[in-house]
Amino acid sequence: LSHRLFPSARYSIWLDSKLRLQRDPLLLLEYFLWRKGHEYAISNHYDRHCVWEEAERNKKLNKYNHTMIDQQFAFYQADGLKRFNASDPDKLLPSNVPEGSLIIRAHTPMSNLFSCLWFNEVDRFTPRDQLSFAYTYQKLRKKNPNKPFYLH
Repeated sequence: LSHRLFPSARYSIWLDSKLRLQRDPLLLLEYFLWRKGHEYAISNHYDRHCVWEEAERNKKLNKYNHTMIDQQFAFYQADGLKRFNASDPDKLLPSNVPEGSLIIRAHTPMSNLFSCLWFNEVDRFTPRDQLSFAYTYQKLRKKNPNKPFYLH
């Protein structure tokens, strides 16, 4: 929720502790946001694209309580989240599983709303933020069809 921590900032860059910024941050903003008018940039997971696969992997590695993950996905499925299909021409995202080690965002109303909604999902279910990203994004787009949200 960087827009709340830094209310006068127009942009923010989140780096996980496993990364180190070695370029001018303005170059990141230019490449990921400004060049094509995007508001939010997050990389795809290096191995998985379907959030159900990510949930199973989290359970296999005992990253979080299995029952909580199952409850989260039962809720998401009942609310319309579908398994990722790379060949679906109407898919909203190139992948349903992000790699959240780098997040670059403009502090626009839609980006701020997305960040708050995503935080709410992480708080409501599990701290495994990759599990709630696609659900949050799809829900935001469904509830705000006439408000563009440009994700890189």
